[in-house]
Amino acid sequence: MLRAGCRKFLGLVPQQNNQAPVLVRLYHERVVDHYNNPRNVGSFDKNDPTVGTGLVGAPACGDVMKLQIKVDEETGKITDACFKTFGCGSAIASSSVATEWIKGKQMEEVVTIKNTEIAKHLSLPPVKLHCSMLAEDAIKAAVKDYEAKRAKTEANAAAEPTERVANA
Repeated sequence: MLRAGCRKFLGLVPQQNNQAPVLVRLYHERVVDHYNNPRNVGSFDKNDPTVGTGLVGAPACGDVMKLQIKVDEETGKITDACFKTFGCGSAIASSSVATEWIKGKQMEEVVTIKNTEIAKHLSLPPVKLHCSMLAEDAIKAAVKDYEAKRAKTEANAAAEPTERVANA
């Protein structure tokens, strides 16, 4: 009885046909929590000038992640964040953690978030590190998209007064 309990605790599960036991890989409780109860799932209107969208993917494993931020234009602070991810539990958990971490922070601060921090927080195994890399890339892509939208809006606003004078 004790031996069976220890084998189960260690993840050693006997296979059929009297084969050797196989080690079962278990996810950390934080991954399971963010997978079962993902935070900030959804999407914003990508045409909203206060929204930045980052869409990234990993062709090797098929994970695709869309992360969006909503920014207060006056303060540069991220007021809200959401994601939609097609992928494994680690990819969904990485997205969920990323959106939690970036809410309420300045854009300059969120681009410093590293995939290693996300991976360490979730205790991701080496084979799943690409999921945390996707989250880091999605954050940076969302910030870049927002900054490009803002620059375009500012350029259009600066060009409008000269057009009015030329037409008068």
